[in-house]
Amino acid sequence: MNINNIPQIKNADKNNFFLLAGPCAIEGEEMAMRIAEKIVSITDKLEIPYVFKGSFKKANRSRVDSFTGIGDEKALKILQKVSKEFGIPTITDIHTNEDAAMAAEYVDVLQIPAFLVRQTDLVVAAAETGKTVNLKKGQFMSPESMKHAVQKVLDSNNENVMVTDRGTMFGYQDMIVDFRGIPTMKQFATTVLDVTHSLQQPNQTSGVTGGRPEMIETIAKAGIATGVDGIFIETHFDPANAKSDGANMLHLDLLEGLMTKLVALRKTVNQF
Repeated sequence: MNINNIPQIKNADKNNFFLLAGPCAIEGEEMAMRIAEKIVSITDKLEIPYVFKGSFKKANRSRVDSFTGIGDEKALKILQKVSKEFGIPTITDIHTNEDAAMAAEYVDVLQIPAFLVRQTDLVVAAAETGKTVNLKKGQFMSPESMKHAVQKVLDSNNENVMVTDRGTMFGYQDMIVDFRGIPTMKQFATTVLDVTHSLQQPNQTSGVTGGRPEMIETIAKAGIATGVDGIFIETHFDPANAKSDGANMLHLDLLEGLMTKLVALRKTVNQF
């Protein structure tokens, strides 16, 4: 996939990684616009191609009383407004075949969650919309096995596909990133590293997923060093009170410093 195939992406001709970033979930219009405005100011300054990320609903929850969303169409319209207001593409995850056609009316990239990436009908439904498809690597899958998920998109006459590593299960309550998988998956498609979910600590007894946000910079730097095409980070101006995945999100105030370091590292890596 050529990143230029995503409509509206800024700075796409620059020799830099691209960024998928935003809140875990769309909690409301004001928060989404506030986060998007801040990230756009950072990515414009650093010439980082940028796609705004936000889930229009959360289907994979530990508990039945967990936040799932503000309403499908309401959240999707907010994503559409972000795109129009800032001139940037947007990405959201889908969970059912019906979600694919609905979300495709509002966003530029459809993301298949890691737990669902082997669901052939869902992957095909996303591919058949003609939108770019982001396949999250299953926590239970090897990097090599992702070539089959990619092939499903290609066989659906859609060449705009990318793969995102989000860590692999290590025991019951931890994740690890096997950086050997980055060059492996780059053979199949444009490859992204999801720093946020690679640092999750799922299956906590409280029913609320934990995380290790203090490791965000370490994992992100390692991803750049191993040649990822893109970085995925969830960020919020108040992670402690975010309605989803606050435990492993990056505080919005720390994003520019991190991106500045990653851009410098990318320039060094490009020399070799």
